[in-house]
Amino acid sequence: MEKLSHKIFDYLIDSGLSPEWASYINLAILLIGLLTILFLLDFMLRKILVGLFTRLSINSKTHFDDFLVKNRAPRNIAHIIPLVLLFKAVPFVFRDFPAAEPFLLKTIEVIGIFLFLWIVRSLLHTIKDFLKTLPSLKDKPIDSYIQVFMIFAWAFGLFFAFSIITGIELWKFFTALGTASAVIILVFRDTIMGFVASIQVSINDMVRIGDWITFDKYGADGDVIEINLATVKVQNFDKTITTIPTYALISDSFKNWRGMTNSGGRRIKRALLIKQESIRFLEKSDVESLQKIELISEYLKNRSADIEKYNTEHNVDKSILLNGRNMTNIGIFRKYIDAYLNNHSAVNKEMTIMVRQLDPTSQGIPMEVYAFSIDKRWENYEYIMADIFDHLLAAISYFDLEGFELPSSSNFTSK
Repeated sequence: MEKLSHKIFDYLIDSGLSPEWASYINLAILLIGLLTILFLLDFMLRKILVGLFTRLSINSKTHFDDFLVKNRAPRNIAHIIPLVLLFKAVPFVFRDFPAAEPFLLKTIEVIGIFLFLWIVRSLLHTIKDFLKTLPSLKDKPIDSYIQVFMIFAWAFGLFFAFSIITGIELWKFFTALGTASAVIILVFRDTIMGFVASIQVSINDMVRIGDWITFDKYGADGDVIEINLATVKVQNFDKTITTIPTYALISDSFKNWRGMTNSGGRRIKRALLIKQESIRFLEKSDVESLQKIELISEYLKNRSADIEKYNTEHNVDKSILLNGRNMTNIGIFRKYIDAYLNNHSAVNKEMTIMVRQLDPTSQGIPMEVYAFSIDKRWENYEYIMADIFDHLLAAISYFDLEGFELPSSSNFTSK
């Protein structure tokens, strides 16, 4: 190699050129030849490796090699041999320029470090894409872990590169770095917090990809589509994307609807407002009329018999309706709602079904329905809830009750 590198130089000297010009021309010819060989070698290796991995991905059953090709791992690996050859050839090409040799060798070493990091990046992205195809890991924050590995890889790579450029030994560099740890923590504060948050979110199973979460502070209300080291991406139901800092999941309060999704039903919790003036005791004729309602017919017969027996045994003066035991139209309506929900095909009978009367308000008496629909899909859930309350709103008048409604301008128009 030494003789070959000076063969052109000797020929130029024999041709009458000065040693200085002969050195420069010799360098240019050797450099052009070396770069041409390296380019052709790199091109051939890329074609061979990419073609080989492509054929393997077609014939194999696993998707791992598909992701290797997609993330350009074979292409990046193909650069290794040309770079090593370049490193070995520099001392012979720059034999007459010893001052440039150390700088070039250090530059190639730094390039080698970045090439190694690029290969590691390709492999990590391949692992990430492959793990996301596994059903058991599909909803886990794989992006966060890959980003942590990449941060450490880049950090050590930059430290090595800095050590090569400055000539400082790596252990001395780390010693000096320890004194600047406070500054480093300040600079990488969000990254460190995100890393810790990602671990806690994963270990405590607080959020998974695909979960529906509500985070009022950040205006998020939708499905989690990505969890990485710094942020959590939520696709809202209006198709907008909200980005939430990962550490906010452990520092702030948010609602995860996974429990509802995994349960047997979705909660219905809504109240009817009953006008207080329409509430009254029921007379015998009213009870006889309401007995025509099939859902509460048997209940009214039994209840009427119990009340009549009690009032007779205690000689209650029924000339005033207030005396003794009585039924009210709102109480019977409450019983009707309960019977209606228990007979509704879309209500889960194995979960809580309750009709309760809340504290009176200036808008009337709230009669709250608390139940769970079997179908948890949003559109169907809304349809079921609307169907229930359509019926109840129409049924109010059969119990001689009135729903409360604020007056509009038409109520004050004289006729």
